[in-house]
Amino acid sequence: MALWAVVGPVSAEQGQITVMGHGTVDAVPDMAVITLGVSHQKDTARDAVAEVAVTSGAILSALRDIGVAPRDMQTSGLSLTQVWDHRTSGQPPRVTGYEASNQVTVRIRDLAVLGEILGHVTAEGANRFQGLQFTLQDPKPVLQEARRRAVADGADRARLYADAAGVTLGPLLAIQEAGPSMPRPMPMMRESLAADMAMPVAEGELAFSATVTMIYAIAGSQ
Repeated sequence: MALWAVVGPVSAEQGQITVMGHGTVDAVPDMAVITLGVSHQKDTARDAVAEVAVTSGAILSALRDIGVAPRDMQTSGLSLTQVWDHRTSGQPPRVTGYEASNQVTVRIRDLAVLGEILGHVTAEGANRFQGLQFTLQDPKPVLQEARRRAVADGADRARLYADAAGVTLGPLLAIQEAGPSMPRPMPMMRESLAADMAMPVAEGELAFSATVTMIYAIAGSQ
């Protein structure tokens, strides 16, 4: 776990000192969230939807077989669009087919099988990967520790500035959180996955951070 300090604005106007405190906690992830899907183009809408339905069923079945619980699989996008041909010079665009797609968001609670899952769903026909995010099943304790560190950092900074300015630090008047910082998803490309083997994945660590603004009164001069 690591603590980082961010220098914030400081003022002694109207007998106050305003500081910013920042706290960061590093944690090893225990869950991954992947967004994957399948897309097919066919001459008719019926055929496009039918093929997507078959492939999606195979993907969901593979996920269940490998141990993903139904509550951790959610359809997050369905679409059916016309495919237009704009290449004919001097002629109006015409519909040449239909593209259907289905997108599923999956929570993987056992990171030991994440690479295996990526390989299996690709083998079953998944051809769209929108993102991979490592996270914690219960991030609250880590975020709470980041908040505590942010407040401690702000208090230390306020005492330092008061001492450097030759004034006595008074009581805390106000505190406001800027909002916790959560890890962001990482994009994935279909071409990076091998259909016939497990995909090697390194989860690394996550950084959860919090920032607070703290206003102290100045009690008087030292």
